[in-house]
Amino acid sequence: MDKTAQSRSLILCLVIVAGLSLLSVRLVNLQVVNRTLYAEKAGRSYERTYELMAERGVLLDRNDEIIARTIRTQSVMVDKYHLEDPRIAAKGLACRELMSDPEWNLWDAEKRKHKINIKSRKILAEMDATEIVSEHLEYAIDMLFRPLGMSREELKDKIGSLDSKPKDKIIYKDLPAELATLLDELISERYIQGFRFHESVKRYYTSPWLATHLTGYVDHEGNGMAGVERSLNEYLSGKNGYRKEMRDITGMVMPAHKGSTLPPKNGKNVKLTLDMGLQAICEEELDKGMAEFQGVKGCIVLMDPHTGEILAMASRPHFNLNNREGVAEYGFNYALQAIYEPGSTFKVIAAAAALNEGVANYDTEIFCHWGNMVDGKVRVPDHHPYGDLPVWKVLQKSSNPGAYTLAKMTGREKYFDYAAAFGFGKKTEVSLAGESQGLLRDTGNQVDFSRVSYGYAVSVTPLQIANAYCVLANGGKLMRPRIVKSIDTNAGIVIEERQSEVIRRVISEKTAADMRRALATVTQKGGTATRAAVPGFTAGGKTGTAVKNDPVNGGYLEGRYTVSFAGMLPAEDPAFVCVVVIDDPQTNEVKRYGGTIAAPIWRETAKRVAAHMNLIPTEPVQETVTRTQ
Repeated sequence: MDKTAQSRSLILCLVIVAGLSLLSVRLVNLQVVNRTLYAEKAGRSYERTYELMAERGVLLDRNDEIIARTIRTQSVMVDKYHLEDPRIAAKGLACRELMSDPEWNLWDAEKRKHKINIKSRKILAEMDATEIVSEHLEYAIDMLFRPLGMSREELKDKIGSLDSKPKDKIIYKDLPAELATLLDELISERYIQGFRFHESVKRYYTSPWLATHLTGYVDHEGNGMAGVERSLNEYLSGKNGYRKEMRDITGMVMPAHKGSTLPPKNGKNVKLTLDMGLQAICEEELDKGMAEFQGVKGCIVLMDPHTGEILAMASRPHFNLNNREGVAEYGFNYALQAIYEPGSTFKVIAAAAALNEGVANYDTEIFCHWGNMVDGKVRVPDHHPYGDLPVWKVLQKSSNPGAYTLAKMTGREKYFDYAAAFGFGKKTEVSLAGESQGLLRDTGNQVDFSRVSYGYAVSVTPLQIANAYCVLANGGKLMRPRIVKSIDTNAGIVIEERQSEVIRRVISEKTAADMRRALATVTQKGGTATRAAVPGFTAGGKTGTAVKNDPVNGGYLEGRYTVSFAGMLPAEDPAFVCVVVIDDPQTNEVKRYGGTIAAPIWRETAKRVAAHMNLIPTEPVQETVTRTQ
């Protein structure tokens, strides 16, 4: 051998030795130095983490009636990694062929598994891998399309191309429990590969048309998006857990590799002050009233004046909580978020302030002019020429000049102090998301002052009006409106019980009693709200009729009104306060006043509420309805 050949052989040997040395170093690195690291990486290739869904807390009414709860549902998922693996798919084809064997039904599960393993190896040896995958997919579709209520083409489209992403995806959501069980058995018995079930949770509202805005709803992630679902989300929401498993190439759990589990933490249950029986009454009467008088928007708010508890709150328009169709258009909570000029329901502030300050008493004569009051630059119109009226009759007849005179007697600054003390111009801080605060301003202008005294140049929410009338009903105290009674765990342990909260005393008990006497005359003969009279009871309250603002051009819209009635029953010792507001009624059957539209809706609501609350009648039952303004 010449020297050239020797050199080449030597170089070749050196290259081979170097290559083998590098390979040895790499093997030592893999098997010894970094053995744990690479073992973990290899393990993670087959590690699967499954989320364990927490249940959101239950919402209940004051009588433990369920308003909202979480239900567990199953979704069918396709796993394309398994569908495109011929070694896995072959098992399904093996089962398909062996099922035609006359002895199939005689074999137990263990024997069937043994036969399928043998047959699948034969299929892998005889058939092309692509053909195995394709035939198994057709077999799976044939078996599953009818139980899923789809056509073959629909199911095929849902699965999509095996090359496309995502490789793991849901093809059917919210499968009924009984169908999920049947499908699971079918998939297991027929050795269909590449399909599995994913458990999820869904919020379910037992009466989806009741208390829509107050209850609110959750998004697809289970987070509260409106109403108490949002404001109490920190209590209601739970925390998901997880389960980790090691699986082999066929997707089977590897028992030798211990996984880990973190249990989910369920949310807390919240009991509300709502009475769903009363809520249904308010919803039904509001719907009837809206239909009869062709209202565009409206609400009814029902409260316990002694505790500040909201017993019912209905707003229109609304939507279905379970499917949430129209939520973008109808998600506005009129009772909580609408700000409007209240009109004459606001006159109680002037009367209560004057009585409480001692500048007038129940029978003090107030000169209400003769249909049009002129006081310097101030012009206060009235709907009738009244002349002199006692304070109680100023409210009964709803005199604008009378209300302004009472406010002037109190003094502008003190009057606005009283209006603020009654809760206007500030959020009530009820535990509900999205509350408006309204608008109450002392501009220092006497014209503005006069208009505020009879319910213009001031903006309120229906809830603020209801809470202010609770002051008159409970003896003079402003309560914090309350929607939550208690919060407890799934074990029934109460962790928080919300108590009634008195914010401040606004007027004396005597002033409150005088105001209730005066408001009772409003529903009696000669008052503006005889259509609010409830047989068997003395009802008290005040009508409100306000011309709507023109939000585009400023000023007011002729012939367009917001009408309302705020009342209590029984007037002597009220068990409840109820406010009805109808926005922009279109009817031409009656004049569009609070006394002709809101008052009769209030009456029908109050009659049913009194019966539901088992109130004992205080008057002889004699119903008289007369036409009023």
